[in-house]
Amino acid sequence: MTEQVFSNIIQASIILASASKSRRTMLENAGIFCLVQAADIKEAKIKKTMVRAGDSPEKISGELARTKALVISLNHPGQVILAADQLLVCAGQIFDKPRDMAAAEKHLRFFRGKSHYLPTSYVLVRDQQVLMSQTVQPHLVMRNFSDEFLVDYLQKSGTKILSSVGCYLLEDLGSQLFSEINGDYFAILGLPLLNVMENLRKLNILKT
Repeated sequence: MTEQVFSNIIQASIILASASKSRRTMLENAGIFCLVQAADIKEAKIKKTMVRAGDSPEKISGELARTKALVISLNHPGQVILAADQLLVCAGQIFDKPRDMAAAEKHLRFFRGKSHYLPTSYVLVRDQQVLMSQTVQPHLVMRNFSDEFLVDYLQKSGTKILSSVGCYLLEDLGSQLFSEINGDYFAILGLPLLNVMENLRKLNILKT
């Protein structure tokens, strides 16, 4: 890429309220500089309370993203905060990230041969005010792979898949798990990047 092309990209200084390596990499690859400060919230408690209240997975992911952004915004006046959250719903159940490789194997055996969807929300906040928010829902169909494939997949992928609620990194070996994918690729990775960038342009943080 030439220096002239680089000059047409604004490196937006925003705060990413997430420890997700995937989200940070996506933003930085798109030329969006971000400071990272993971939000310390009682995520499990919020999720449990909302599930008991009968709230939809989409509402839960949106609320978790909003809460993360507002918490970080408290100590960063004037800064734009980006927070995101993603859930996985399969056969009517909401799944959390696996605790260990044994749990990952159990999850993948359950997902095998089934479709699932990923309620993926992001929120942009400044000075405790929600500027933009959105939730998208990519759907994926996991193929009916063999036990032999599963063992091989887990061995080759290693513990890095524990960072994913679905036990897969689509940009890595995870692509071999699927027979069908419907929805935004970036959203599956954890952030609907094109939508985020469009809203950053509306806020004059990125060039139009």
